[in-house]
Amino acid sequence: MSGWRVILTSDRGSFTKFGPSSVLGYVACMPSRLVPRFFMDNFFTPPIKEVDKEGKALYAPYALRKIEATLLANGIGDVAVIQPERLEKVVSNSTKVVGISVHDPRGLDPVTFKLALLFGGGKSWLEEFFNELGETISRLKRKYNFKVMAGGPGAWELARNRPEWLDVLVLGEAEVILPSVVNQMLNGESVPPVVKGRDPKVDEIPPIVAPTRWGEVQVTRGCPRGCSFCSITPETFRSIPMETIKKEVEVNLSGGIRNIDLITDDILLYGSSKLRVNHDAIVKLFTEIRKMGVDGVFWPHISAPAVRDSPKTIQAMADIAEYSFDRSVMPVVGLENGSLKILEKYMPAKAFPWTPRQWGDVILDATAIMNDNYIFPCYTMTIGYKEETDDDVQESIDLVQKIIDRDFTAWIFPLPVIPISTTRIKDNPFPAIERLPSRYWDLLYITWTYNMKVTRKLAPRLSGSRGFTGMVVKFMIDRIFSSIEWFFRELKESRGKSSMKFSTININNTTGTIRAIMELGRLTFKSGNS
Repeated sequence: MSGWRVILTSDRGSFTKFGPSSVLGYVACMPSRLVPRFFMDNFFTPPIKEVDKEGKALYAPYALRKIEATLLANGIGDVAVIQPERLEKVVSNSTKVVGISVHDPRGLDPVTFKLALLFGGGKSWLEEFFNELGETISRLKRKYNFKVMAGGPGAWELARNRPEWLDVLVLGEAEVILPSVVNQMLNGESVPPVVKGRDPKVDEIPPIVAPTRWGEVQVTRGCPRGCSFCSITPETFRSIPMETIKKEVEVNLSGGIRNIDLITDDILLYGSSKLRVNHDAIVKLFTEIRKMGVDGVFWPHISAPAVRDSPKTIQAMADIAEYSFDRSVMPVVGLENGSLKILEKYMPAKAFPWTPRQWGDVILDATAIMNDNYIFPCYTMTIGYKEETDDDVQESIDLVQKIIDRDFTAWIFPLPVIPISTTRIKDNPFPAIERLPSRYWDLLYITWTYNMKVTRKLAPRLSGSRGFTGMVVKFMIDRIFSSIEWFFRELKESRGKSSMKFSTININNTTGTIRAIMELGRLTFKSGNS
């Protein structure tokens, strides 16, 4: 079938399964001039090519699946989720609305912004992918005269820098408002250029009807901790009903997916009330999912205070899901800051049920509990608040050093705090090298050095394969990341000014790609004869 009236898509930065590990998706946050296109297309962000018998994407990002389900549940049946690479084959005179899910279209996400700051600037691959999609959309729109809407976690970036081809920008959650907006667009009615969504109740969130990449299934929305820098906290916290979760697991199983990725901002908040862990609810969640024939159960986020609050729940999760080194979990966890002053002002409930003064003990105890159960946290930090001093950063360094001294398996990423427009610090200035505390560069060097030790330790898990793809990942770890220790040392010594050394380097060209492929070929030959 072809000629759908509503087509949903996203740029390649989202419409991919990434490499052998989703952690490798962070490569897309790098300046595009430093990573050849060949590597993005074949190893880090390969396209999802599979289609069903109707020509729709067989697997797709969860956000698109949720929008698809919302429209179908509200009587808009002429809808298809399509890969960005296939738009020119599918869009036609029948197309009336194209909807785009955006994650980081302008490179303002904390990880992307930090990498641009460190490596001399330039557009990230996420920006390049969005711009490529925009060029396709613009060209097709001139030909077929459809309307374009966009929304998602990166929508705030488009509010700052709106593309000329965009008709309607949806801010916030879409389930309640989107069906009426789409119907208006289909009927040729006028729609405001910016539409603000309303948080749906759980019975207003329909289950997905087609498989997702990685078997994604949402179990919670929002976070009640209320940190000032976070764009998630304004949302009302909700746990998704078990009935809906099981329906979505079944949809993924029917698509041949055996590993399920539970979408949440904190897995230990499932079924919780007032930030206290509901042990029974989480044990039931994991047990019921495994009973359905699922092989692996993974999740992207957890909070250190909740781990410390209920170590028995962590052990139960690990036992039910049968975690091991080869089946380990590497979630993003907010370490945020070591300064009591910063914690008390910007995230006073972060340590609950403990106080900000106990934050260091919370982090150390939680890390030990996670490591004992094959959970290796990717700690993120927020550094660079307008009143943050070198003394505050020293407190963060002291906390990080305690993690290092205990030889925990954990990455630590000190990110510059970003004034996202949907947060309570939206009026803060964007980070700049000259505005960051000078000791930030010491913190960065200490964490980078330790991160490389942890990455080498976890390389077999990250590669996910003993074949060529696995070799590429190991090559990136051993030959590229490890070899630029000097760069982070110079950043420390120059207080960030040496970042401009990378501003003129461009290996995303024919010569750079050929050299990289030749080096990989040499390593392959060497490996085969060793």
